[in-house]
Amino acid sequence: MIPPWLTDSLKILLAIFLVLLNGFFVAAEFALVKVRLSQIEQLVVDRRTFAKTAQWLAARLDASLSACQLGITMASLALGWVGEPAFAHLIEPLLRAVGVTSDAIIHGIAFVIAFSMITALHLVIGEQAPKIFAIRRPETMILWCAAPLRFFYVILYPFLAVLNVTTSFLLRLVGLTGATEHETPHTEDEIRALLAYAHTHGHLSRSEHRLLNAVFEFDDMICRRVMVPRGEVEFFDVNTTFAECLEQAKRTKHTRYPLCDGSLDKVLGVIHLKDLLGFAAEADDVNLRQFIRPARKVPESMPISKVLRHFQATHQLLAFVVDEYGTTIGIVTLENVLEKIVGPVEDEFDAEEPSISEEAPGRFIVAGSTLVEEVERALKLELGDEDMDTVAGVLMALAQRMPVVGDKIRLNGAVAEILDVQDDRATRIQFTLESASGTDLPAESPLADSSDADQ
Repeated sequence: MIPPWLTDSLKILLAIFLVLLNGFFVAAEFALVKVRLSQIEQLVVDRRTFAKTAQWLAARLDASLSACQLGITMASLALGWVGEPAFAHLIEPLLRAVGVTSDAIIHGIAFVIAFSMITALHLVIGEQAPKIFAIRRPETMILWCAAPLRFFYVILYPFLAVLNVTTSFLLRLVGLTGATEHETPHTEDEIRALLAYAHTHGHLSRSEHRLLNAVFEFDDMICRRVMVPRGEVEFFDVNTTFAECLEQAKRTKHTRYPLCDGSLDKVLGVIHLKDLLGFAAEADDVNLRQFIRPARKVPESMPISKVLRHFQATHQLLAFVVDEYGTTIGIVTLENVLEKIVGPVEDEFDAEEPSISEEAPGRFIVAGSTLVEEVERALKLELGDEDMDTVAGVLMALAQRMPVVGDKIRLNGAVAEILDVQDDRATRIQFTLESASGTDLPAESPLADSSDADQ
């Protein structure tokens, strides 16, 4: 006959084993849910032990999770059946030793103490600790749990199959069909949030974070928003002399020039300065038409990612931008496209002023051709819902007339004053944040009084 003390000891050991078994299934469940499929594939490539078993389980996620839940349920029920009586039998002699003689009181106190101990062990060792470990180290945990979980899965497969069929039937009743995917693909906004989180915690440098964010914006931006507008395009006129064209090239210092017959409305092609090397400026018999390269045209709505592929395919790094009416409205170069990823790229001949510069605290000078998003991001403003690409276009839409030097336009949180105008377009604008200026313009109109308002 087995002594009572040995029976109680075996029950306690069994209770501890069930707590650990419950913790195993909890850790396996959270590791399966937390680990990414790409991480498991990398473990297989690295030939880690049990990595292929983990991949096998991840490929059967629904059934694997069912196995974990079945294990948790069985361990918890067995623990409640075995654990409380075992601990209660240990506590009863101690209570009698301290003078408690009533059987009802002894059983009541023993039950409360045993239940509390089992609950604490179950929560700490059987739930919280393995769960937190699996969340923080899912790759390590999935490798530890893979082989035993697969064995449990295979042994109880018929029962699991019945459970999965029943679960699928109930899910279909509420409109959920299909198998569970191991991981849902991240949206662009979620990836941006992950990049920001990685940058905040030091896993991405500032330049890496900026470049990756720029790549997302790259495919969303269209050609019209990066082009050199028609009014700023330098071109060779076929009706001028060769010497005049060379003088223009010396003054403007570009590599490629459109060759036109009077204006950009009649584009003949593109001239590359390398083709003109070796010809004297006095050679009046040089005909620029013999150096023409084909004129490539792209629609204004073409994404700049496709413009980049266009440059790669044609080996022509300059294209003419055409609107819906077939009118040339500007040009786009490889530099214009790449700058949207890597930032401004200026060579030794570029003398461009920065798009946004701080003149004083709360006061900024902004180029009229600056994109609305750049101004809003740098100045932390909302410029309105006008369908315009540049800040000059937004101000023109708000003023509802052609811009005039001295115009002051009220915005949400700032006042914009037009400093320079060229060809009916604001080229330099001063933004004064209201928090710094205290300027108070009439609320009923976006346009403040100016000396030129009636011109």
